[in-house]
Amino acid sequence: MKLILLSICYVLAFVAFAQPSSAQNFDTVKIRTLKITNSIYMLEGSGGNIGVLVGKDGVVLIDDQFAPLSEKIKNAVKVLTDKPISFIVNSHFHGDHTGGNENFGGEGAIIVAQENSRLRMTPDMFLGTLNNAQKATPSAALPKVTFTESLSLHLNGETVQVFHVKNAHTDGDAIIHFKQSNVFHGGDVFVRYGLPFIDQPHGGSIDGMIKGVDTLLAIVNDDSKIIPGHGLLAGKKDLLDYKKMLETVRNRVLERIRQGKTLKEIIDADLTKEFTAGVGRDKFIKSVYDSLKK
Repeated sequence: MKLILLSICYVLAFVAFAQPSSAQNFDTVKIRTLKITNSIYMLEGSGGNIGVLVGKDGVVLIDDQFAPLSEKIKNAVKVLTDKPISFIVNSHFHGDHTGGNENFGGEGAIIVAQENSRLRMTPDMFLGTLNNAQKATPSAALPKVTFTESLSLHLNGETVQVFHVKNAHTDGDAIIHFKQSNVFHGGDVFVRYGLPFIDQPHGGSIDGMIKGVDTLLAIVNDDSKIIPGHGLLAGKKDLLDYKKMLETVRNRVLERIRQGKTLKEIIDADLTKEFTAGVGRDKFIKSVYDSLKK
């Protein structure tokens, strides 16, 4: 029952992303802090999970949720350290992970992202799958450092490796590896609320999601801790279960495409019945179908 309630909570947190921020009541959101190591923490609130690295060289945040939560996030970090927030690494461009960029960037944090994410942030856009408009990002909120394939930050006794995963959740996903601590942040390439959102119109694909998970699986081990884009802190087994879910649905949809079935017929076949709905069964099937057809 506890796991069911947690799954419902994380689905609701994800659904918040599909609503305009002005329609949400952020006053009731509490930022919860989970200690992973002596220097790495996970913050949960509303939006994507935040990774935090603290130490004498300053603070690194992986993602920063929604703008109205910035003060709460700062206060949560102040409990951990008196050092300033030096870097923000965006795992991708969606607003539930980058909404605080302007607030933190305006105070001197250097924002880092894969180059496609910066390109996606620059104009107005519409996320059709979620029926959500996202305004062009102000200059102060745009990443000031971008990379194509990978980059590394060296501070607080940690090597923070940031590397691109192609055409997975979006076309600008980054996975982050805190090398010395054996801790990872998977962004929305790996989530734990059920069937994931694949932003197919903005470069995402089911095959890219599976390859992204394979990339993670190649470098994690049984002792690794993985911060998912949404949901509970995870380990290798959780990642394996997630990959199995993605592959199972992908193969079922592909088989029916080869049989000449229409999208409606594939949706009506109820191919995801044993999995938690997450973003929604029909929406997930459509994103898988569209990316395979493409």
